[in-house]
Amino acid sequence: MNKADIKALEEQYQSDFEAGQDNLQVLGMDLHKSVFFVSALLIALFVLGTLLFPERAGDALGGAKSWSINNFDWLFMIGGNIFVVFCLALIVLPVGKIRLGGKDAKTEYSTMSWVAMLFAAGMGIGLMFWSVAEPVAYFTNWYGTPLNVEAGTPEAARAAIGTTMFHWGLHPWAIYGVLGLALAFFAYNKDLPMTIRSAFYPLLGERVWGWMGNVIDIVAVLATIFGLATSLGLGAQQAVSGLNFLFGTPDTVTSQIFLIVCITAVAAFSVARGMDGGVKLLSNINMLLAALLVLAVFILGPTVDILGWMGTTAVSYAEYILPLSNWIGREDSTWYHGWTVFYWAWWISWSPFVGMFIARISKGRTVREFMTAVLIVPTLITIIWMGVFGGTALEQATTGVGQLANGISNVSLSMFQMFENMPMTGAISFLAIVLVLTFFVTSSDSGSLVVDSITTGGKLDSPIPQRLFWASAEGLVAIALLIGGGKAALSALQAGAISTGLPFTVVLLAMCVSLYLGLKNEMALNRLKGH
Repeated sequence: MNKADIKALEEQYQSDFEAGQDNLQVLGMDLHKSVFFVSALLIALFVLGTLLFPERAGDALGGAKSWSINNFDWLFMIGGNIFVVFCLALIVLPVGKIRLGGKDAKTEYSTMSWVAMLFAAGMGIGLMFWSVAEPVAYFTNWYGTPLNVEAGTPEAARAAIGTTMFHWGLHPWAIYGVLGLALAFFAYNKDLPMTIRSAFYPLLGERVWGWMGNVIDIVAVLATIFGLATSLGLGAQQAVSGLNFLFGTPDTVTSQIFLIVCITAVAAFSVARGMDGGVKLLSNINMLLAALLVLAVFILGPTVDILGWMGTTAVSYAEYILPLSNWIGREDSTWYHGWTVFYWAWWISWSPFVGMFIARISKGRTVREFMTAVLIVPTLITIIWMGVFGGTALEQATTGVGQLANGISNVSLSMFQMFENMPMTGAISFLAIVLVLTFFVTSSDSGSLVVDSITTGGKLDSPIPQRLFWASAEGLVAIALLIGGGKAALSALQAGAISTGLPFTVVLLAMCVSLYLGLKNEMALNRLKGH
């Protein structure tokens, strides 16, 4: 054992910086003096400007979305592919045996609770919103078809389910995996504060605590807030549509705003209770409700056909993953700009939130265990989910049953239109609404905990007033996006995610390099120590 070499490797990533050392204490909050105030100011200006000038805000959001897609579609596509290859490589390479927190680190949560929390945070509302609408949209040419397949054909049905799975499978979880592993590794193995800038210590050194790190963390806060607001807006639209379907309540933007206010209040209560008392409990409830809903649709729906659709989902996913990952010479640019590029931007804008949340709950896991759970397990769960919901929807659409056979009339109502042609419509619709709302809460409160950590300079236990501030901010941005979008609220929500996802794509690509350097250092240390 060469003690000098060990010391040199250990000192390579040692820093005297302590989490929160530059903070200010204001009104019971513990605030990083640059990240908090700049982020809060930019968000406040956006909310205020959107409320005062909704039409101009809508135009600006639409312009930002078009500019990002038309000029940087290649960056989103290349980035998504790199993240998948990078994460799969970490599973099979020797670095996979590195344990987060060191060789003696112990896990804090059971595997079941761990998977429940990361899945609820990572997919939740989105799966509820799109698992029925998306495959039917592709099959019926609602907004183009993937690879320009002919709508309404058996090939279109296979492409629809395979493409939907493509958008919800390995690519999004790889994006989460990169950021989550980077944060967990540098926090637990190198004792750096758990904030986005720490993941760039191998590239920037001590400069990471200066203005460069401030910019990285501010971009992360904005991406997180807008990514979350997009999901909260979608969840509000679907829940209000479901309430209209069941009880005849008004399906308006005003109703959606009222629901966001109510759920944000519940989320604020949950986030005040912290990780174990709020997020963990709700995530476990979410998984139970989700399992009940899947089982109900499986039993009450076309059970034999659903089993077939599960197989078709997996096979079609494998068939279409490479053609859909390519962006060169595509003739379906309208389709993949409107769908794939939006999704990649959305996942990237969610990555600071989901990645840091996963990092916070993953101490004691090996890199291989971490990546398998974050990448492979959710993909397998999603294949089952898509087989049940997407398969049932396509079965109705292809056999001419119900309103879905005529295509998509209201995206947020699609799931309830599917339930309408099944037994016990009211019961399963009510269960779905409850699940949307609980996913809504877990997304908001876990996101608040993450933003709190970034804006306290990496502290993991921020004051309750600060948690309440960010939970409220998420709700306000979601409301602003709905108002700014007017009748085109869905487009405005998408624009917010894409515009903030663009700069963070560059951040994530650089993070891959930084993480590789950190893991390489750790492997060298372990070899010298004989681990």
